[in-house]
Amino acid sequence: MSMTLFEPYLRRWNLQPDGTVLVTPASHLLPVRTAEGEAGMLKLADNEEERYGGLVMSWWGGEGAARVLAHEPGVVLMERALSGATLRPLALDGRDDEASRIACAVAARLHAPRAAPRPAGMLDLGDWFRASLAPAAAREGGLLAEGWALVQRLLAEPQGEPVLLHGDLHHDNVLDFGPGRGWLAIDPKRVIGERSYDFANLLCNPELPTSSDPARFQRQSAVIAQAAGLEPARLLQWTCAHACLSAAWFLEDEERDEAEGELAVAALARQALGA
Repeated sequence: MSMTLFEPYLRRWNLQPDGTVLVTPASHLLPVRTAEGEAGMLKLADNEEERYGGLVMSWWGGEGAARVLAHEPGVVLMERALSGATLRPLALDGRDDEASRIACAVAARLHAPRAAPRPAGMLDLGDWFRASLAPAAAREGGLLAEGWALVQRLLAEPQGEPVLLHGDLHHDNVLDFGPGRGWLAIDPKRVIGERSYDFANLLCNPELPTSSDPARFQRQSAVIAQAAGLEPARLLQWTCAHACLSAAWFLEDEERDEAEGELAVAALARQALGA
C-alpha cells in the first residue's frame, strides 16, 4: 500500500525505486534514482506542517540544505545523503564541539540573505510559540508559565532582521552529503523570526541522551554562542523558551516523561542565566 502512494510521482518525474519505503510519524519516504542515475529521496508529507518543507528547501537553493530536484505541495524530491551519517554519533562520541560547530556553519548558510522573496505561507515565530506554549502555560503554570513570559519579552525586543529559520535544527536533521556537498540540513519547518532561536535545539534535542547533562549543557552553550556569534545570554533565553515549547508539544501527545526531560533543560538554561 505504501508503494502505491509513490507511483504517480515515480511516473511523473521518471524515477526508479532504490530502496524500501520508510515511514515516520510525519511522512512516507522512498529512496529513488533519477533517469540520470542521481540518488534522490522522495518524500510525501502526512501532515500540514510538513507540506511546506519542499517550498522552504527550494528557496534555500541547495545552500546549507539538501538540493531540491522537484517539488509540489506536500511532495518533495531531494538529493540523497548516501552515507546516512548524521551529527548525532559525533555528539555522542567525544566530538560534541565539532558537531555543534558544523551545525552552526550549516545554520549560517541557511540564514544568509537571498535575492528572491521568501516563500508564502510561512509562520511568524510568535505564532509558532503561541499555538502550543500559551495554552500549556495557562494550564500547567510553573516553568511553562515562566517560559511563555520569557518568550513574550524576547519577541517584544527582537535582535537583528528576521530570517527564514530551519525551526528543527537538531543533530539528526544535519546529514553528511559527501564530497563536494558536505553537511546539509533536511526537514525544515516554516518559521520566520530571530536567528538566535534556531540554535536552541542543539541544546534541547530530546533525542540526544546527554542534553540534560549539566556539564555538557554548560560547555555546548559556550561553544554554540561562540561559533554562531550569539550573545550567550540570548542563546540561553531562547533555549529556555524552546525547551518549554518542546515540553508543551510532548504534553499535547500525553508524553509527560519526555516533557519533564525538556523542562530539565529549561531549568539548566534558567540556572545558567542566574534566574
